[in-house]
Amino acid sequence: MKLLLIASTGGHLAQLVALRDWWQAHERRWVTFRKPDALGALADEDVTWAYHPTTRHIGNAVRNLGLAIVTLLRHRPDVVVSTGAGVALPFFVVARLLRIRTVYLEVFDRIEQPTLTGRLCYPLADAFCLQWEEQRAMYPEGVVVGRTL
Repeated sequence: MKLLLIASTGGHLAQLVALRDWWQAHERRWVTFRKPDALGALADEDVTWAYHPTTRHIGNAVRNLGLAIVTLLRHRPDVVVSTGAGVALPFFVVARLLRIRTVYLEVFDRIEQPTLTGRLCYPLADAFCLQWEEQRAMYPEGVVVGRTL
């Protein structure tokens, strides 16, 4: 299976990296920001560097949409997996248009309020995974998979 793993740097990336036992058995490519934690954690991985910041930055949102089109057409993953944040949305939109399956994992530290990216990706995700039972109040069709950290 070919994976496209997408995460902003920091905690989002850490939660996706923590799933190494699962993703290491698959062909994969990452999309994240060129930041020190990503450079260290993904040193031996194939990475496409996204544009940041993404919050309230229309120019980078458009650039990341173009990056999503090019990356998804070039690499044709079987599934796109993300823990957010903003960089995930353009990839989920394009993946949906290309009929590529998507999986979103809501982050560990948002138990009582949904993330903005989670709310936006929820209707686009083929599978929406939760780390806490309490998150089902915000995402009733989500599947509780447990904590990654």
